Amino acid sequence: MGHERSLTEMPEEKKSKNEKKSASGKTQGKVKLEVYGEEMVEKVVKLSGNSGRVYLPPDWVGCRVKIIRID
Repeated sequence: MGHERSLTEMPEEKKSKNEKKSASGKTQGKVKLEVYGEEMVEKVVKLSGNSGRVYLPPDWVGCRVKIIRID
């Protein structure tokens, strides 16, 4: 629908030391994501009960957002 997304494996030298192994034993490294949007904020997720919470600007209410975990 007009949105492009690119998923490519990161070069070996940029991979984190904290790569996780899945149940099948394969290493899960980071991937490059390309997203088009209007604005971006970077926040730390806060604990909220047994879940996490991120507060966003009030003028974003009703808008679609994408959340990407970066670490």
